[in-house]
Amino acid sequence: MPTVPDPDAAPTSRIAVLTSGGDAQGMNAAVRGAVRTALHLGAEVFAIYEGYQGMVDGGDGIRQVGWDDVGNVLHRGGTMIGTYRSKDFRERAGRLRAAANLVERGIDRLIVIGGDGSLSGLDLFRQEWPGLLAELADTGRIDQALADAHPALMIAGLVGSIDNDLVGTDMTIGADSALHRIVDAIDAIASTAASHQRSFVVEVMGRHCGYLALMSAIAGGCDYVLIPEHPPADGWEDRMCAELRRGRAAGRRDSIVIVAEGAQDREGRPITAAYVRDTIEQRLDEDTRVTILGHVQRGGRPSAFDRWASTWLGHAAAEEVLAATPESVAHVVGIRGNRIAKVPLMQAVERTREVPAAISRGDYAEAMRLRGGSFTEMTQVFAEMSEPPVPALAEGEAPRRVAILHAGGLAPGMNTAARAAVRLGIDRGHTMLGVRGGFPGLRDGQVEELTWGDVEGWTSIGGAELGIRRSVPDIEDLYAIGRSLEASRVDALLVVGGWNAYQGAHRLWEERDRYPAFRIPVVCVPASIDNNLPGSELAIGTDTALNAIVEAVDRIKQSASARRRCFVVETMGRYCGYLALMGGLASGAERVYLHEEGITLDDLQDDVRRLRSSFDAGRRLYLAIRNERASEQYTTDFLARLLDQEGQERYDVRQAVLGHLQQGGDPSPFDRVLATRLVAHAVDLLTEQLAAGGREAQLVGLVAGRVQATPMARMLELMDMAHRRPRDQWWLDLRPVVRAVSEPPPPVLAGPRAPSAGL
Repeated sequence: MPTVPDPDAAPTSRIAVLTSGGDAQGMNAAVRGAVRTALHLGAEVFAIYEGYQGMVDGGDGIRQVGWDDVGNVLHRGGTMIGTYRSKDFRERAGRLRAAANLVERGIDRLIVIGGDGSLSGLDLFRQEWPGLLAELADTGRIDQALADAHPALMIAGLVGSIDNDLVGTDMTIGADSALHRIVDAIDAIASTAASHQRSFVVEVMGRHCGYLALMSAIAGGCDYVLIPEHPPADGWEDRMCAELRRGRAAGRRDSIVIVAEGAQDREGRPITAAYVRDTIEQRLDEDTRVTILGHVQRGGRPSAFDRWASTWLGHAAAEEVLAATPESVAHVVGIRGNRIAKVPLMQAVERTREVPAAISRGDYAEAMRLRGGSFTEMTQVFAEMSEPPVPALAEGEAPRRVAILHAGGLAPGMNTAARAAVRLGIDRGHTMLGVRGGFPGLRDGQVEELTWGDVEGWTSIGGAELGIRRSVPDIEDLYAIGRSLEASRVDALLVVGGWNAYQGAHRLWEERDRYPAFRIPVVCVPASIDNNLPGSELAIGTDTALNAIVEAVDRIKQSASARRRCFVVETMGRYCGYLALMGGLASGAERVYLHEEGITLDDLQDDVRRLRSSFDAGRRLYLAIRNERASEQYTTDFLARLLDQEGQERYDVRQAVLGHLQQGGDPSPFDRVLATRLVAHAVDLLTEQLAAGGREAQLVGLVAGRVQATPMARMLELMDMAHRRPRDQWWLDLRPVVRAVSEPPPPVLAGPRAPSAGL
């Protein structure tokens, strides 16, 4: 039985954390972030096991937890404290028992991670709290002094839902991991489907939300998608089959249709995967199979995003609930535009429930509006990319010629970007050209036309099919580049790449007065695992690199499971510490070394003392992540040797330089969707410029969740040129989160604890 503390003697706040409803990958990261942040801030923390049922039952269902109780859980799917759809909590009698169990432990602050049903139950509990305690006091279950000491229940909600159905935030806990599961399955299905020239119908979760279906269709390069918010018009079967037929004629060897489980037609009749299969077989005479992914979408290890974002959300929820007063408004804490967003709890729940209500009454325009502008935009982009176009040009009008060029370091997702550019450009009536081998290839005239079918299958392929070079054009290259642009009749240039790509485009822009061929519209799209480009908070390839880091560190941690060991892991990034910080947050690193902060001898002395004391206290594993340029003197090898020497046989020290595995592999679903979204805006900008006779040079990027364009003229002012990184880096605000979840507070909570596993 847990020790029940005396609430009258407690000098600190007491909070509890529970997970409820369906499980979602990343819930453990959120629990860990909330628990460790609360402990870091001096609170006492309890975990409620088996959701609201554990709160109703009390006893072992509510246990005080310490720092190490939430160690080594970031990589685990599901929820370590269990979940349950409690019928008892839906009744007032159950909530009365729950209130008694909380207040007897001095708990009046509660963090709940769950869906809209769990959060609405939480808000009802908060509203009823004063009345529940009054009844408990009247019946003698608790004394009046205890009731008076806890007049209100302070709460914070986090949404754990793979459907990503909360209106008002960008992503819910688990949605990115579920998208990984789906896209992995689509990639596998695509290979066997192409081998047999077969069609597949894949059903994914999403009763009232088409996020998973739509984004997996885009990321998987699929042919047709059916979602609840945007039912197809009458006769959709003919249109679908016509699109599949034209796709085959354009060179596709396979056809994949994605169906959300809640898909329906405009009369409200369900559209099942079986019906779609039968339609394709009957009308196209194609061998068609159905795959229903089901609960595999909930399972498996969380993605890098669901680790770092959920940790951040748990941290923010703990801060929110500990700062709350009885008069505070209850909030759902989410992420919007790479920032923490707090939405009034019941407003968030009510707006989320408006979507299925709009669907049920046939108001699909309202359902799409509630989902947001980017959801509507991507629905249209998918339609344009999946259907082979028949461009309609005015009589006598020649198509404009748009060239695509990669430059800089390789970033996963470049092929996705090129495919999107080709198909969207052709859809708008342009002739699309591919430049082989970056700026040197452009100089040498390696420019060729790309058709709709030429880029088939590029969505999921890592690397860069067009080739890539880091070379920035020299002064002596400019004349040859100008002649090549004229010879290939290039009317606009789309540059996808890293800092060298941006420098090369900027040089052409600077020299346009001397070289008439450079007086064309130019748009740069950010693609760099370093995430160090101006005008965008995220670059294509960064998420894939983070997932590679997390996967590698998971294996490193597992290799150390039988030893007492310290690892120093080096990541890429040059002078930008994004990969190191976010990789450290996602993998549970105890220490992150950044160039932005530097490393001092005092820092290293503190680190040595910390390692010694933690391993003396029973720690088994310590992880430090170092950005490759964190310090010119204190290298990864130096740090490993220093920590080893000073450990005095308390632990072994190993180092791992992850290197180019961070650039390899197939792009993650996030990077595929991001590439498509950024390129769609870039192609639109070029199309507008060509129509208006403009010749602007611009940078496209994602800023605060929105895609925007920045004039090329501002490029240098946005950069710290000495270190090749943006002057303003949003992710640096997460440094306090890393410290809060990696530095145990003194003193450690009393009571028996298992030896620390770290992380």
